[in-house]
Amino acid sequence: MNHQTTSTRPAPVLPSVGALRPLGLDEVALTGGFWADRQRVNGEASIPHCDTWETRVGWIDNFRHALDGTVAQHRTGREFSDSDVYKMIEAMAWEVGRTGDPALDARIVELSALIGAVQEPDGYLSTKFGRPGQEPRYSDLAWGHELYCYGHLIQAAVARLRTGHDDELVAIARRAADHVCAEFGPDGRDGVCGHPEIEVALVELARATGERRYLDQAALFVERRGRGTLPDIEFGREYYQDDVPVRDATVLRGHAVRALYLTAAAVDVAVETGDDELFDAVRDQYAATLARRTYLTGGMGSHHQDEAYGDDHELPPDRAYCETCAGVASVMVAWRLLLATGDAHWGDAVERTLFNVVATSPAQDGRAFFYTNPLHKRVPGEAAHPDEVSARALSRLRAPWFEVSCCPTNVARTFASLAAYVATVSDDAVQLHQFASARIATTLGDGRSVGLEVETGYPYDGDVVVRVTLAPEGELGLSLRVPAWAVGAATLDGVPVEGDVATVRRQFAVGDEVRLSLPVQPRVTTPDDRIDAVRGCVAVERGPLVLCAESTDLPGDLHVDAIRLDPSATLLAEGTGAVARGRAVEHGEGPWPYTADPRERAADGFDLRLVPYHTWANRGPSTMRVWIPTT
Repeated sequence: MNHQTTSTRPAPVLPSVGALRPLGLDEVALTGGFWADRQRVNGEASIPHCDTWETRVGWIDNFRHALDGTVAQHRTGREFSDSDVYKMIEAMAWEVGRTGDPALDARIVELSALIGAVQEPDGYLSTKFGRPGQEPRYSDLAWGHELYCYGHLIQAAVARLRTGHDDELVAIARRAADHVCAEFGPDGRDGVCGHPEIEVALVELARATGERRYLDQAALFVERRGRGTLPDIEFGREYYQDDVPVRDATVLRGHAVRALYLTAAAVDVAVETGDDELFDAVRDQYAATLARRTYLTGGMGSHHQDEAYGDDHELPPDRAYCETCAGVASVMVAWRLLLATGDAHWGDAVERTLFNVVATSPAQDGRAFFYTNPLHKRVPGEAAHPDEVSARALSRLRAPWFEVSCCPTNVARTFASLAAYVATVSDDAVQLHQFASARIATTLGDGRSVGLEVETGYPYDGDVVVRVTLAPEGELGLSLRVPAWAVGAATLDGVPVEGDVATVRRQFAVGDEVRLSLPVQPRVTTPDDRIDAVRGCVAVERGPLVLCAESTDLPGDLHVDAIRLDPSATLLAEGTGAVARGRAVEHGEGPWPYTADPRERAADGFDLRLVPYHTWANRGPSTMRVWIPTT
């Protein structure tokens, strides 16, 4: 890893060293298209929606009850509901950094004053523990989530600090972080939180403040993990990654969100401390997880009961959990690996997961969300009641709020900061990792200023045009990631590109353009035959998008489980999706399900319309499948 000192700028991840420097919200602005539309809806609808619901269900009032002494009687929400208030504030902070919205800024100040009034003199902060009628502090490290809540508080404060506001929220978070260092430092409690999160937050706070003790504490938590300090449970200690030391594991396991947050933290610790052994270990674990335990969408987690990874190649589409928060966490890991190594292929994982997990969760209006993201639905769901809280994993359609609403706030904070995942710089070059219409104004590592404008209809159009608006003196390198599905078929200014990066290096003038062309026509994807659950099936992708068949588009009364796809027929692009050649089969209703093959229902076939997976269930109750049998 090359040394690359960074200053404070509005971005969620700012390593002090690494191959590439990420650009902040002051350097990249999304100007139109797929991601700008979602960012706009997020700011206009999703963030206010989260605020309304957290007020309605009482999670914000928990802090008021803590002040008036009635919290033991009146507290609402799960043990970690404080964290969702903090994640919402983080989303607000990034949105203020992006837009300067004065009303949103005032709301952050208001909430910070309330939270600060609840904080104990020694920095402890919780509405769940430590007051009369409640369990004592840190009496349940396995399930209490106190440190987890601190983590999201700290990340909100980092967002506030990096967007130019060294205010009360930052002071609250620093007091909490100092408390954690005193309570859980080398001479304190020898424990870890059942849900990793404090670790990644402490590293970012160290980066933002320059205080080494926060990094040291994060490193200590990472080293303690996997040494059996948490109790054994029915799912095993692997549920919270306390079964094997971090640097000894070979693949991610247990609860997917916990595993990914811990991995992101371990990457951060390794980068900041120069621990190459730790870095190599967690990089390889994540790579193995992508290769053997990840769904086509980029989703992770195939077990509902423990929200966890299954064994290698255990990836049933109908039982996929693929929690939205795990998608966000996977993006966090892949982005950190990209910054550290400069390897563009990590951007593939970011792209796949953003388009097919994170973008799938919110409804088009930004006011309802998926918690889980299965790849096959056999039964149409019922619309969630607009004024009722839904059970988190049971809603078959997007719901406005959940008993556990970690996902809406996680999506909100990700979309608000999304511009920070688009591009990076090195000493003499700019690298474009995610394709979106955008303005880029930045300074290279060697001090020269650069201005770029990106225009694209991606993901539906494969042309990405980069126009120079401010040309530095001397040569400039410009690199654009070539997704794995486009390697061997991409062109740069009409010339075939070799490898996973398209690079041009020359002296540019204002108005010069570079055009990357990617083949976004539909294509058939076949699974590894070790994935038993989808053997004999294929999927269709178009560019970075996974497509699906939805019953809304099927002829007559045809059920989604009665369709077959002819992989030898030509696929045609249509709208934002594709048209394949389909056949219908008819299943008998015998007394035993292992006797007869299904009968073909329509020998001449039909046009099978496929839509982007991220759009499914926006047109009412439906059945759906990504993997379609061929016989």
